[in-house]
Amino acid sequence: MVPTEKRPKVKIAKPFNDEAIEKSVISILRSGMLVQGEFVKQFESRLSEYIGCRHVVAVNSGTAALQVGLQAATVPKKSGGGEVITSPLSFAATANAAIANGLTPVFADVDPETFNIDPSEIEEKISSKTVALEPVDVYGLPADLQKIKELASKNKLPVIEDAAEAIGARSQGKRIGNISDVSCFSTYATKNLHTGEGGFITTNSDSIAEKIRMVRNQGQASRYNQKTMGYNFRMLEICAAIGLEQLDQLDELNQKRREHAKALTEGLGDLESLGFQRVDDPSSHAWYMFSLILDEKQAGISRDKLVQKLKDEGVEADVSWPTPIHLQPFYRETFDYKEGDFPVAEKISQMIFQLPIQPFLSDEEVQRVIATVKSILSSS
Repeated sequence: MVPTEKRPKVKIAKPFNDEAIEKSVISILRSGMLVQGEFVKQFESRLSEYIGCRHVVAVNSGTAALQVGLQAATVPKKSGGGEVITSPLSFAATANAAIANGLTPVFADVDPETFNIDPSEIEEKISSKTVALEPVDVYGLPADLQKIKELASKNKLPVIEDAAEAIGARSQGKRIGNISDVSCFSTYATKNLHTGEGGFITTNSDSIAEKIRMVRNQGQASRYNQKTMGYNFRMLEICAAIGLEQLDQLDELNQKRREHAKALTEGLGDLESLGFQRVDDPSSHAWYMFSLILDEKQAGISRDKLVQKLKDEGVEADVSWPTPIHLQPFYRETFDYKEGDFPVAEKISQMIFQLPIQPFLSDEEVQRVIATVKSILSSS
């Protein structure tokens, strides 16, 4: 057997690249047209066809997508500001985007099995100050959008979905991006569909789409004709070209993720110290991440020590997210959040970790991940 230190690492992410992408990037550099040109238009058009929505607007990050989506779809309260109900179990950008719009993020706890925001918790938080609901599709598993949309409709609120990790996922027979009023995606380098850095917004509303396009381009309806507050959130042509070349293969790559998820679930399912994200329909999940929770007492090892041992053995495990948003220092200091405010999210964040699932893993590498986890846990 090859010594562990000389064996190739089983990587948790591997950005897609091929010769066609490299040729496109070179041609763009030589053309001199570098920002929001024909490649961006093609990327938006192809995504619209893939998702089945009326409008796709490309931007330069997933964070920008959330900020623009909230600005375009919400109507601040006349008394100033307003509240956006969202999940504490997410990356901070989810809540930061609300603050950037002068809104206050209000957290609702999550379901202990799916890790997604709990609609019953949302319902308890809706008030006269609420201007939007912002569910998160955690690790690529769609939130309970049907119940969330029912709540939104009942209270006349828009749903701005943080679908950063959910490209290719499905809910209610539709692709994510064709259900909520606005859906916001990330195309960061590790995502299922990547552009290096970037994101995009989907909507079926003509009026919201028009405002989104203005906001991403300094608020301009046309050159030097500023009609709203806006920013430079435009996507680079190079980024769009990188994404375009992946679209024909996206479903195939996501299918590989599903196959790896099935193998990992079956291979590790007999370990009583491990729990899995509940997925009722594996084909609905984008499988951006394969997440497990560790019962440290039963395992005889801490989550962080297990993750470190996996890394030492060449398996790139990770922890996302080790601290829920409300317990990040900024949110503690600004909103006076404390431990115990959202106990389910807090418990999950203390137990959760991720294993490699990216589509370029070989079957042998997947089996190596399974064997390494079992070996560490059996010796703990």
